[in-house]
Amino acid sequence: MDDIFSRLLTLTSSITHRLIQFIEDLLFRDVSTFLEDPGINSRGQFHNVSSYSNSSVSCDLHGSNLSDCNDQSFINSRLGSVNQNYCKSVGFIVKGLMLPKYCVESAWGLALASWRYFCYRIRRMKLCVQSTASRVLKTLHGSSGDIGWLQCEPRMPPVKDGSSRFRELLQSIRNGLHKLPDSFVYLLIPGLFSNHGPLYFVSTKRFFSKMGLACHIAKIHSEASVEQNAWELKEYIEELYWGSGKRRVMLLGHSKGGVDAAAALSIYLNELRDKVAGLALVQSPYGGTPIASDILRQGQLADVETRRIMEFIICKLIKGDIRALEDLTYEKRKEFVRNHKVPDNIPIISFHSEASVAPAVISTMSHIAHAELPWLPHMIGSTEDAIARNVPVIVPVSAAMAVCALHLQLRYGEKSDGLVTCRDAEVPGSVVVRPDRKLDHSWMVYSSWNKDPTHEHDACEMCEALLTMLVELGTRV
Repeated sequence: MDDIFSRLLTLTSSITHRLIQFIEDLLFRDVSTFLEDPGINSRGQFHNVSSYSNSSVSCDLHGSNLSDCNDQSFINSRLGSVNQNYCKSVGFIVKGLMLPKYCVESAWGLALASWRYFCYRIRRMKLCVQSTASRVLKTLHGSSGDIGWLQCEPRMPPVKDGSSRFRELLQSIRNGLHKLPDSFVYLLIPGLFSNHGPLYFVSTKRFFSKMGLACHIAKIHSEASVEQNAWELKEYIEELYWGSGKRRVMLLGHSKGGVDAAAALSIYLNELRDKVAGLALVQSPYGGTPIASDILRQGQLADVETRRIMEFIICKLIKGDIRALEDLTYEKRKEFVRNHKVPDNIPIISFHSEASVAPAVISTMSHIAHAELPWLPHMIGSTEDAIARNVPVIVPVSAAMAVCALHLQLRYGEKSDGLVTCRDAEVPGSVVVRPDRKLDHSWMVYSSWNKDPTHEHDACEMCEALLTMLVELGTRV
């Protein structure tokens, strides 16, 4: 197309140039004929426009009479007028003949501009389609390439299976044989959003206290970042260590609490080396969780809108830090684990489970808090004076965990407790405990409202078995 327009423009310019040359020759011939007319130039002395100056000089030199000079002046003025009209006519004709050229050039420029704009819009559309396709593929791909990355990471120590020993200890505890020594301080570390569950780890702490053990629940901001909680745990552990007469601390962290505890040992190993006796991570996303990654992944569909919603919920409603959830994504966990290794001289246990997706789970309710209703006794006609009545707050947490576990199983083919996949909960170099019973993510910290009498063990006994196992591992180190 460019070659055709170029040839057309060249042909138009050539024709215009030849036509202008033809008109100039024609006009010059007419003017020459006019100058050679004897009625105007009787003496044959005026042949061109410049004869005005020659005739004037000739008149002065030869002393011609006044009438001849007047005739010559008249002729010269007529020649000047003819020359001026000729220039105007030629300019006008040239402009008129150049008009098609200008039109062709304008049309060519307009066509080029239209073509460039069309190409620009095509490129923009192509980029838009590629971006949308990339977002769709990234959304569909999800976390399929990240789940279980710890097992594929080079130079990571292998795990050991301690499930059989755990079952033995659990059966002994069920039979009334408790081996936890009182020479340690036991610290329970809650997970994400635990500040909004008042009964988080409460039953376990009460269970340990009845056995005469020093047990505490870490008072940390559960919606803070991992590094912030790691520093707070370091301060908390040192306070317990020095306040208990240099008794070492046994750590048991659930969910994000286990990640926070592991980060404290990795970052502040020199300060905590002699103060911590062991760490048990219960259903902790040490390698990350697909739930957090799928919510906050950049470059997927509606990533900006989803992040704004989570920032509103975490930062505005519950006054937390968005980094608390962001630190559990695969991207952040990979960066942290590669830069901070867990100590190999402290025994570590990784406990993970698989949630049940049976329809019966929908009816399972979890007891998460108590609501105080001081006006309730007056309404029911009680004779007692303004006695506060505690009303249990129960929510279907297990049902929500079952739905999430089913989603992860159908989408990624991975077993999980509803929030954390089994492979991501195994810390490299740790002793892994895989219980036979199907337990969701909240079972270890919240008691069930409708307990199943066929189940032999509860969460308190399982926590005791894990800590007993940690004590045994500590004696072997």
